[in-house]
Amino acid sequence: MNNQKSIVLLLASFFSILGAAQEEDGYVEFNDRNNVVHGVYLGLTMRYGEVDDADTYMGGITVAYVANQQFEVGFEGNFIYSDQDVFNTALSRREDLIGAYGGLHLEPIFFSKSRVNLSFPLLVGAGGIGVIDDNFDEDFDQDLTEDDFDAIFVAEPGISALFNISRYLQIEAGVKYRFTSKINLVNSPVDRLNGFSGGIGIKVGVFNMGRNRYKKTIGDDR
Repeated sequence: MNNQKSIVLLLASFFSILGAAQEEDGYVEFNDRNNVVHGVYLGLTMRYGEVDDADTYMGGITVAYVANQQFEVGFEGNFIYSDQDVFNTALSRREDLIGAYGGLHLEPIFFSKSRVNLSFPLLVGAGGIGVIDDNFDEDFDQDLTEDDFDAIFVAEPGISALFNISRYLQIEAGVKYRFTSKINLVNSPVDRLNGFSGGIGIKVGVFNMGRNRYKKTIGDDR
C-alpha cells in the first residue's frame, strides 16, 4: 500500500513539473538553454548631406552578418556625388565631385527585442574622389588624368533607428558624420569631405535564423 502511494505521489510530482513547463504560446520547454540567434541581410540606403555647403547625395549597399540580433559586422560601400558647381578657369567649365568609398561595417544594436531598435553604425574604410564636369553628356569626351582623382580614408560613425517590420525586413532612418583624410584636387577648393548626412534605408534578409531545439510544440510529433 505504501509503495502504491509512493508511485502515485511520484507521478503527481512529475505531471505537475511538466505542466509548469508548459507556456502560454503552446509549447513545452525541456530546458532553459538560450540559443544564439544568427542572421544575414542585404541593405540599401539613400542619404543627403552637404560638403562645403554644397548639396551632396549618397547611395550605399551593405552586406552583413547579425550576431544574436545585437551586433552587425560586414562590408559597406557608398557612392557620393557633391554638386559643387565650381568654375574651373583653366578648362572653362563647372566641376562637381564624384567618388566612392567602402570598408568594414560595424553596428552594435540596443533594445533588439523591441519593435524599434537603436543602433550606432560605424564605417571604417577607403576610396577615391575626383572632379567631373557637371554636364555629364560632355564628360565622356574628356581626357581625365590622375590629377583629377585622389584617394581618401574614411571613418563614418552614426546613429540609427531600426524598425522591425517582419523577420525578413527592417526599415532604418538615421544620421551620420563623415570624417575623411585631406584631399588635393587641382582647381577644387574642397580639401576634405567631412560633413553630416541623413537618410533612410531598407534591410532585407533573415534576422533570426535560430530555432530552439529544446522546445517542442504540443501535438507536434516531429
